Amino acid sequence: MTRPSSSTSRPRLADLGVPSGAFARGPENAITDVRGVRVGHATLHGDGLHTGVTAIVPDALAAERRSLPANLSVGNGYGKLVGATQLRELGALETPILLTSTLSVFRVADALLGHLLATPAHARTTTLNPVVGETNDGFLSDIRRRAVGEEQVAAALAAAAPGPVAEGAVGAGAGTVALGYKGGIGTASRLVEVAGRACTVGVLVQTNFSGTLRIAGVPLPAEELLADEPAQPVGNSCMIVVATDAPVDGRQLGRVANRAVFAMRGVGADYAQGSGDYAIAFSVHEQHGPAADDDLSPLFAATMDAVEEALINSVLAAETTVGPEGRTAHGVPIDRVRERLARAGAI
Repeated sequence: MTRPSSSTSRPRLADLGVPSGAFARGPENAITDVRGVRVGHATLHGDGLHTGVTAIVPDALAAERRSLPANLSVGNGYGKLVGATQLRELGALETPILLTSTLSVFRVADALLGHLLATPAHARTTTLNPVVGETNDGFLSDIRRRAVGEEQVAAALAAAAPGPVAEGAVGAGAGTVALGYKGGIGTASRLVEVAGRACTVGVLVQTNFSGTLRIAGVPLPAEELLADEPAQPVGNSCMIVVATDAPVDGRQLGRVANRAVFAMRGVGADYAQGSGDYAIAFSVHEQHGPAADDDLSPLFAATMDAVEEALINSVLAAETTVGPEGRTAHGVPIDRVRERLARAGAI
């Protein structure tokens, strides 16, 4: 088994010259453009493993603010999303959101719970709803070892930082595949006005789903761009996390999360039967009454644009990865992508 290559030359969508659309990208073009949102990864590469955990940490979940407005969209419920029912029922997020591998999700949830209960803010807590999502990295990793646990959770939380976010085969995206290529972690953001207020919407994704990759409407089938390689792997899930500082409540965030799942189609998702496709949306805005529903259309559109870009960034950033028994997920060939986009007039 080999590690992904260490090349840092792979471009993001913006680097290819694809426009941002109706809304500008944020300074880092990342979920961390939403104030007070940090991201950390812990990654295991080697010894039969390509796996890990990614932590999305809203600083607003401090002692004085025990929950944030949030909600969930279930595009297809073939997954193991811990904390889902309470997230939807109460429209509230109580913990950082962690993403990991399917069979490690329960160990990660327990580790997150233990970490939080040990903090002064939860010294008297008797109920808490950890939120942990997953996709299946078993094509490239020995998933049955359930290798992600307390040590990796602590490391990801400790590493959580503002600013640029590592993408591709890192953290929860270390062993995933998407759209016939190596998938992984991707992020993006948009600046949007909601009810006269300048707002940011940021997205982080863990891609592991099937379909035919499209960038700016241009099909990029793996069977054509990787014609010299064996048949490509098929992924089966996607986790999307949307953060915003827009003045929206839990009910409205359910509508935002719906749009996040809709956006998968724009990059070629086929929404296969066994694909666990989920979106979680939360707001860090200090609520003084939500915006009117009639003011939300720009937020919906910006969310879909940011999700599409994050999904594409996850594939563009991911390097070719070889797992147990020589199973290989190839990074999308950037030169061929540039060629096809240029030929189609997309860049």
